[in-house]
Amino acid sequence: MNFRASLVYYSIILLIFSGSCSEYQKLLNGDDTARKYKEAELYYNSGEYKKANRLFEQIVPKYRGKPQAERLMYFFADSYFQLGQYLQASYRFENFVKSYPKSQRLEEANFKSAKSYYHLSPRFSLDQEDTFTAIQKLQAIINTFPDSEHTQEANQMILELQTKLEKKGFEISKQYYTIRDYKAAVKSLDNFIASFPGTKFRENALFYKFSALYEIAINSIESKKLERLDELKGLYGQILRYYPETVFMDDLQKKMQNVNSEIQSIKNQNTTLTK
Repeated sequence: MNFRASLVYYSIILLIFSGSCSEYQKLLNGDDTARKYKEAELYYNSGEYKKANRLFEQIVPKYRGKPQAERLMYFFADSYFQLGQYLQASYRFENFVKSYPKSQRLEEANFKSAKSYYHLSPRFSLDQEDTFTAIQKLQAIINTFPDSEHTQEANQMILELQTKLEKKGFEISKQYYTIRDYKAAVKSLDNFIASFPGTKFRENALFYKFSALYEIAINSIESKKLERLDELKGLYGQILRYYPETVFMDDLQKKMQNVNSEIQSIKNQNTTLTK
């Protein structure tokens, strides 16, 4: 295609596009509610959710209380969902559920409301209020609609969100160890393990608990040292019982060599003193 032909081609495309935009703008600025309804659905069904959304926003209030309102409110909420505007989507779907508790779209609206909160759930280090809300709503879907086609997806999302909460809890506990507040670390790790007994971070939590107790024991006064070292031996055995091929094996064995050496040294001193 030569330069002149290319110029003609792109000019035609530009004219078509400009005309289309102009028609849409006229529609937005006009007062023909019935036409807006029709065109909004056409845009929605063709995946042009942004254009559909702007039209829905204009006409939804005008159809409130009318037979078309239920359909419009669902499409309006879903257009936000499809655009990735999940805060608005969740709000609109929640309004839909309250307004139409007997709707045939009730399950889908509940699910998309819950999924909106799933998308709103932030990285683990931030506040997890939306994560808790998402888990609660997704679990409600499973309980309320046990035969739902969304059950498997809802379970998968719950697992992912639960893991995020566990990671946050573990990282908070680990932070105490990092800043060398070993007593706080032990307490926090115990609480974490009790709160999440099946967590994937349990092995890590036990290791950091062992490491924190190790630092406390090694630096203890003589009257408490032997008891704390013996406690470490018990925890070491527990870790190996649950995780015989633990990724922390080398570190644990090095620390246990020191523990056994310290125990033997204390016993030798006690034997000398009793003679």
